[in-house]
Amino acid sequence: MKILVVGAGAVGGYFGARLEQAGRDVTFLVRPARAQQLRRDGLRVLSPHGDLTLKPTLITADELSSPYDIIFLSVKAQALDQAIKDMSAAVGPETMIYPVLNGMRHIKTLTKAFGERAVVGGVCIVIADLDEQERIVQIAPLQKLTYGELSGEITARIRALDDAFRNAGFDTELSANITQEMWQKWVMIASLGLATCLLDGPVGAINAVPDGQQTILQAIDECAAIATACGFPPPQSLIDNIRKQATMKDSKLTSSMYRDLKKGAHVEVETILGDLLEHGHCYQVPAPLLQAGCVRLRVYQNTLKSPSPTS
Repeated sequence: MKILVVGAGAVGGYFGARLEQAGRDVTFLVRPARAQQLRRDGLRVLSPHGDLTLKPTLITADELSSPYDIIFLSVKAQALDQAIKDMSAAVGPETMIYPVLNGMRHIKTLTKAFGERAVVGGVCIVIADLDEQERIVQIAPLQKLTYGELSGEITARIRALDDAFRNAGFDTELSANITQEMWQKWVMIASLGLATCLLDGPVGAINAVPDGQQTILQAIDECAAIATACGFPPPQSLIDNIRKQATMKDSKLTSSMYRDLKKGAHVEVETILGDLLEHGHCYQVPAPLLQAGCVRLRVYQNTLKSPSPTS
């Protein structure tokens, strides 16, 4: 199957590189500046599972002329509207759009743009980042893609997507309940993002101070309570695992939101925290830490939009 990876950042670049390494037909849709850098340096991955450098097949939006079978959509939430415009020529009647964005809001945006049939559900688990040399650095061994029809059906086309992704150097799962899986990831990343961004430190540093552990656990409880009220209760095993990861005394674990915050970059506050808080308001679920985290990051986002003061 012809696979178009939209975005060659930490997530799309990593999984796209593994797919290409496994012999799949992969093309990366990138912005002109990224295309120039990748043509010069190659797509470079540093990983516990083995480093690699590829000369990827690249295309820019103005060069797209025909549909692809699978579109692996891996941009940040703030780039979604532009990505929809850029990739529109690649979407045909049989194209499957496989998004791995955080939260749930993007599903509504994509179905509005391309129709319900075009969009499948997706969950991506990987901890990776771009370093100062634009290399993709996988920080931890976790690497998994989960996918499924939003209807829960196991269709011929989702089996074809499964065939394309399986045995490509990372874990995969074909799910008959992908919406629940997406909510579970949302609770996980929202809990960690809320704690690390609001409390301004990695997990271990938070647990090292009085009341730190109690505050992290409260953040997890708030996020899980909202998911439960919305009809997607996280299984106890997931909550136990999040609690375990979040209360390790010497852990350097952070969230992608926190790493973006420390870089001075835009953070996905509305997608990960704001939308969850809005769901909580709808069901009258009290979430004071989540509200405080949203306010803190919205204030931060506004400073990025403001011009720098002159001396």
